[in-house]
Parts: sequence; C-alpha cells; structure tokens
Amino acid sequence: MRSGASIVCVCLSFALTSAGEQDGLLHVAGKTLFLIGIYELPEGDAALQRMADSGINLFRCGNRAELDRVQAAGAFGWVPLGVHQGATDALREQVNALQDHPALAVWEGPDEIVWNFTATSTLKDSAGITREDWVRQRPHAVAYAAQQAQQIMPAMHQGIALVRELDTYDRPFWMNEARDSDALYVRRYLDAVDVVGCDDYPVHALTRDMVRVLRATDRWINLSRGKPVWMVLQAFSWHEIGKGEDPAWPSFDESRLMAYGVIAHGARGVLYWGSAYLRNESFRTSLYALTSELSALQPFLIAPEEPGVTVNLIEPDDRTSRYGVAHLARRAGTESLVVLINQDDFAHLGTEVQGLTALGQRPLHLLYGEEVMTPDHLGSCITRLQAHEIKLFASDRKFETSQREGRDFIGG
Repeated sequence: MRSGASIVCVCLSFALTSAGEQDGLLHVAGKTLFLIGIYELPEGDAALQRMADSGINLFRCGNRAELDRVQAAGAFGWVPLGVHQGATDALREQVNALQDHPALAVWEGPDEIVWNFTATSTLKDSAGITREDWVRQRPHAVAYAAQQAQQIMPAMHQGIALVRELDTYDRPFWMNEARDSDALYVRRYLDAVDVVGCDDYPVHALTRDMVRVLRATDRWINLSRGKPVWMVLQAFSWHEIGKGEDPAWPSFDESRLMAYGVIAHGARGVLYWGSAYLRNESFRTSLYALTSELSALQPFLIAPEEPGVTVNLIEPDDRTSRYGVAHLARRAGTESLVVLINQDDFAHLGTEVQGLTALGQRPLHLLYGEEVMTPDHLGSCITRLQAHEIKLFASDRKFETSQREGRDFIGG
C-alpha cells in the first residue's frame, strides 16, 4: 500500500487454521500480511513514508492522530495498553477512543511485564533484588515475584477481558517479553492473549551471537503452546542507549541472518526496536534495505511450508555441524522460494536440497546473485554456503527488491 490508499473495511482478527489455531498473520483491509513492524514513529511525514515504502507495515501508536498519520502512509498501527492495572475507567476510555480506527491492527499489553517483576536490573534499587538472586531462586526474590504476580496477573486478565468486550473488531492482543522471561508466569496470562514473543539484541562490541535469536525463537515456540510468536530484533547500537559500550551495529548480513532465521524457526512476524535512538544513517539505510527485501517476499511469507523439501549436509568426517542449515520452502501460486540459512560459523560446501519436485520443475534463481539451482532427476541440488550465509532461490527475479542501497553495510 502507498500514501492515499483507501482502507474500505476493517477485518483485523487472525484467520484460523484448520486445527482452530490462530495463524499469526495480519488480515487487514482485505489483505493478508506478514507483519514487519517497528517501534519508532518519526515526527516527520517524509520519514514515516520512507519507512512504509521500505516495507514496514506496522507502527507503534498512542492516539488517533498517530493512527491517522500511519494510515496516510498506507500502513497500520498497534497500541499498547496498561491492562496490568485492571479494568479501569482509563482503560475503557482509551479503548473506546481508538477501537473504531481503521488503521488500528493490534493491541499490546505492558512490555516485558514478567521480566520487570522478576529479573530486571532496576529491581536492585527498588526491591534489593539482583538478577543473580532471581536466577538462583533466592527466597526473597521468589517471594517478591510471587507477591507481584498475585496482584498483576488477575488485573491483567480483567483488563484484557474489558478490551475484548469493547473492541467490536476483535483485534489480536499481543504480549512482548524479554528473551529469558520466566516461563511459569508467562503461562499464567498465555490463555488470555493471541500472540506472544520476545525481544533479543545480541550484537555487542565484543560479542555477536546472532544465532542466539534463533534459539530464543525456539524457546518461545515451545512456551507458546501453539500460539503465534513475533520476534523483536535489534535496530540500534548499545552505546546509543547509554550502555557504555563501543559502537556496534548489526551488519546487513547479520540483520538478514536474524530475520530469516527467526522466520525459519517459526516466527510469524518480525519487529524492530531501537531505531528511534539511531545516529548512524548507514545502518538505517541497511535496515530499510532488509525490510524492503522481506516485503518483496510477502506472497511466500504468508504461505504454508512445503514439507517435502529437506536439507542434507554432505560433510567431511572431521566437520560436525553445531546448528546446521535451516531452510524455508514455500509456494505462492505457480511461484516458488527456497531460503537457506547457514546457522554455523563455518562453511557447508555440500548443502544438498532434496525434494524440490514438490515445488515444480522450474530452475530457481539466486536472488541478488548469479547462481541457478536446477534440480536433478531425483529433485535434488547441491549448493555451497559460507559461514552464516543466507541464500534465497526463487522461480522469478521479480521477487527482488529494487531498494539496493545499504546492502553492503558491514556493521561496526
């Protein structure tokens, strides 16, 4: 969608799968979208339009005026609600004031609510509890969390129930947590929400463990009991938010690994936090190059996985894979896509893709490259992957984005 697009109806609830579970995709204005979101809402309309034109389709908003701006850019918004305070008059007023807006797509609960009463660093000053106290389950930390949960959890259920009562469009309710938020307390609100997920920002000056985000996705898939998972990824350098580190932004390739990796591990949407603090325009451009690339693949990102396509690693005897090669195999009509993600920090030069006959007999072209993957008579093909390399093979190059600036950003 682009500026001036007409939104003729609001149809914002999740679609249901045949098993009756929600699919985690946004169904808005007669379209189905894979969510590409961002927490930043810039002051200028030109900056906002640039983001929407780069494929970002969901923005964090707080009032009707902000939703109006997002709608004018051809995108949608989510609104955070203080449901942890219960079914208050203020909550009723806020929902009633916004629930009929056609650009409103999602409600969100309080950010990292469980982390904030169990393990956040600010508890050291407010309650005399360190993160180590929580990890070691020391009695005073356990007792404090239990006392907080006794108040917060019933109030959250009451607040969410009020939102459900007032919202005539049945929008999804999402909860974001920290990567390591306590599983027991998350499960206590899980039945009341539609989507869960976490944020994880692994790129630091001294460590750059991008695969950690993929492991975090696995944890939340396991925790969610079949509910959709959205992952919040890094769009900043830690020094920009006052953490005292040297500058370190994800490179384009690192951002790409995290995005495709979480999708391959089951995430049904990706969002970005921290761009409001950015002082590096080159990184911003690289981030938009990635969101534009993802947006160009929307037909595949909303499609189901083709189970017949598998990956077999043909390795030397002395090479043992730690994480291996994750993959996506999708069809959209007559078109096909295969994504290969080397999760290891060493090359896999014998990566065999099997079962390609499930996608048809057409050759698959390496997007943003020259390689062509032509299946043999058994429906297999071998390709080579460098450490942490991503390869996208599609049946047509029309799925490439024209937004190429920033793809050579090397991070810091």
